Amino acid sequence: MSDSSRRDFVRMAAATTIGVTIAGCSSSSTTETEDGGSDGDDSTGGGGDDSSGEEWQSTDTVEMTDELVYAPKRIEVEAGTTVTWENTGNIGHTVTAYDDGIPDDAAYFASGGYDSQDAAVDGYESEQGGNIESGETWEYTFETTGTYEYYCIPHEMNGMIGHVKVV
Repeated sequence: MSDSSRRDFVRMAAATTIGVTIAGCSSSSTTETEDGGSDGDDSTGGGGDDSSGEEWQSTDTVEMTDELVYAPKRIEVEAGTTVTWENTGNIGHTVTAYDDGIPDDAAYFASGGYDSQDAAVDGYESEQGGNIESGETWEYTFETTGTYEYYCIPHEMNGMIGHVKVV
């Protein structure tokens, strides 16, 4: 086998290995529950992979931090519970539901009072609508059971995504 043939073979083998590795990393599985929401094992709204394995915590308060996280990331509440998001950091954050990350019969929610994800993004981009400043809070009452996925508009790419399971 000539040197150029060996180089071609090595390149082909490397490209195949990389392609298989990348394909394996990008797969996901979301199981839909009876209530129309996700079982929480993976991302439901297209906001990013949530395979962290973090446990559901029973609380009605979520902190938004300068580490660009919701803490805790996954909460579980009973229907009718009002959840409070508190900005404990120094930079602003939003609470914005993914349109396709809430149960089918649930009302849309976003800080700023927007009625869709597009409206919330447009409001934030045009005038920082829905921005929750340092030390401020925002509340929402969850009436419909199911799993909800939400994110922070300016920090979504940093993985600032949260989940609420309403039982």
